[in-house]
Amino acid sequence: MAEIIQRDATWVFGTDALRLTPGRDRNVSVLRRALGELAVPLLALAGVSFERGRRSGRLRLRLRDGADPLPHATGGRLAEAHDPFLLTVEPDRFGVAEYFTDEVRDALLLARVPGTAVTGYLLPGPSLPLSVSAGDGTASFDGERVRLEWNWKTEDVKAAAGPRTLALADILGVEWQPSAGLENGHLRFRVRGAATGMRAKYDPNAVELWGFGRDPLMALVATAVQARLPHPSTALPGPARTDGEAGADHDALLRRLRELGELRREGVLTEEEFASAKQAVLKRM
Repeated sequence: MAEIIQRDATWVFGTDALRLTPGRDRNVSVLRRALGELAVPLLALAGVSFERGRRSGRLRLRLRDGADPLPHATGGRLAEAHDPFLLTVEPDRFGVAEYFTDEVRDALLLARVPGTAVTGYLLPGPSLPLSVSAGDGTASFDGERVRLEWNWKTEDVKAAAGPRTLALADILGVEWQPSAGLENGHLRFRVRGAATGMRAKYDPNAVELWGFGRDPLMALVATAVQARLPHPSTALPGPARTDGEAGADHDALLRRLRELGELRREGVLTEEEFASAKQAVLKRM
């Protein structure tokens, strides 16, 4: 067994798993505290590294692609302060960190753990039920439904529709985006049959985030939902389309063809203009 204790967290390595327990220092991020202790199976690891610095070092775990829903849900946009797989090491513990690194590397070699992607999550995601309030609303998830409720800061056009309940079966994807500079962030759910492309402040399936302290906690909701969606390894190249969505697109294109025909009969379009527009529609079909 190998163990390293720092203000940020305590990491303990046994024979087949690592336990990452967040520290009690007040500077530990809200996200790491909320995640609590993580048990990372050896099979979920792609590697481990230790980087020395002048004032401190960094002990970093690299997970196999697809092993944990957190990196997928946050799209690599999680700040280092919130990364549970990164540990800041004080200079007087550099030797311990190097020993810890060697122990994990040796175990990976002995177990012949491949560095390739996995086809199913090896970490379960946050505990449920889960409820987080930040930005212009509250997002709750019980494993089967997402509940979105609005506060007094929500735009009237979004608040007027009232709270939203989204069945997990209707959710096609989830995205957490932190605020950056003057750009606000969001927690957005891509829902079957819903319009896309709206700004989060108007989107009834999104919570807008403004860069305040609890924003990272919305990543927990994103991760919990992502852990219960089909694993990314099962997705086909390009955005997934359901039969219903494909049928709706086909009907819209047929209506467009009828509209073009009417415009030609009314003399609004010339034969050449009609032929060009018709060809463009047919290509989309």
